[in-house]
Amino acid sequence: MEPTVNIYSEKFIKYVKLVLIAILVITEIVVCAQVAIHNSGAALIINLTVAAVCCVLLAVAETIDSFVIKDFPLKMVFYGIDAALLLAICIFTGNSLLSTLYCVVLTQIYMNIERFRDKFILVIVSGVLYTISFIAGWVLTNVGASILNSAVEISSGVLFGLLAIALDFIIVQFLLSFYQKNKELSAALKAADESRAALKEASKQLSETAVYEERNRIAKDIHDNAGHSLTTVIMQTEAAKLLIDKDPEEAKNRIISANMQARNALEQMRECVHLLAGRQRTLTLREELEGIIAQTIDGTDIKVRCDISDAAAGENEVRYLCNALKECLANGIRHGRATAFYVEFKGGPDGLKLYISDNGSGVDGTVSAGFGLSNIMEGAKSLGGSCRFTSVKDEGFEVTIDLPAAEGQKLNTSAQNEVKND
Repeated sequence: MEPTVNIYSEKFIKYVKLVLIAILVITEIVVCAQVAIHNSGAALIINLTVAAVCCVLLAVAETIDSFVIKDFPLKMVFYGIDAALLLAICIFTGNSLLSTLYCVVLTQIYMNIERFRDKFILVIVSGVLYTISFIAGWVLTNVGASILNSAVEISSGVLFGLLAIALDFIIVQFLLSFYQKNKELSAALKAADESRAALKEASKQLSETAVYEERNRIAKDIHDNAGHSLTTVIMQTEAAKLLIDKDPEEAKNRIISANMQARNALEQMRECVHLLAGRQRTLTLREELEGIIAQTIDGTDIKVRCDISDAAAGENEVRYLCNALKECLANGIRHGRATAFYVEFKGGPDGLKLYISDNGSGVDGTVSAGFGLSNIMEGAKSLGGSCRFTSVKDEGFEVTIDLPAAEGQKLNTSAQNEVKND
């Protein structure tokens, strides 16, 4: 935001000060004209000369105070000079328009003071000075007047002047306060516009970054998953060519495995193309998992028994679980020579769980995670979950994946519980 040391616009204050000095000069001209009308002879010359000199000095002092003097204590010195000149004008002009001159001078000073307490003290002091000036001027210019008449005139004049000074104080404070709030509101709106523009730019940059990261992730998926699958296809078909005469059954298994990997690679490529095109998934997670199983066993003697439930999951979780299932099925067929699988998937407020077991050859001792299994472990960890591999020689291979529940699933379950409680 803009600095608030000077709470009023300098340009606006400059114009107001010019207007006030113009009003002061016009008022002084009227005062001098009244002196000329109400006096004659030697009194006219003396009173008019003194009034004119005091008015000129007052106008000069106010101009210097408004546009030259910056130090506040020095401004108060000039205010003392103004008060003395006002007293002199009062004495030699018969109090004519004294309250107006006081209001003009005070208004100039109000604009240079920020604290309300200082302004209030100033208006009290000014009221006292005005009262003294008015009484002194009345007594000196109305010598011989009756006590009753003097008391009435002095009382009414003092009350009128104090009322004018008080009203000037209230009106000026209201206008300055209104202007201050307007400036603060304008500054706040400007700051809000700047913040909104900055947020919009930041959001744009974040969106571009997110798109860039998503494209990099897709490129990595193509390189790691599809590339690995196609490499395996080449290796399996090369091995099948060498075994087709010596061991036709083994060659057949290699071809089946290569076919599985090729299908997986094709599916992964399709998925990546859909993501790049910005298409949304239209199938549920259950349908995705069941579709992977159907593609795996299509045209083969492999059997898969499954128990898959519906569950809400985020885009990353869906992608990971589908890729993990593909990798586990392919590994079981290719490395474990598995002919049967059991797949179970459950989801709820406690999390998502995918369990895959096969009847393959298994592993003797500690499971050594290759490329595919390492990707499964790293993917689970990145999503805040875990992955376990267990195997016994000649008794198959098991994979258990646990992921945290999706936020949508948590909210839905919470809402359902509330409904049940109601």
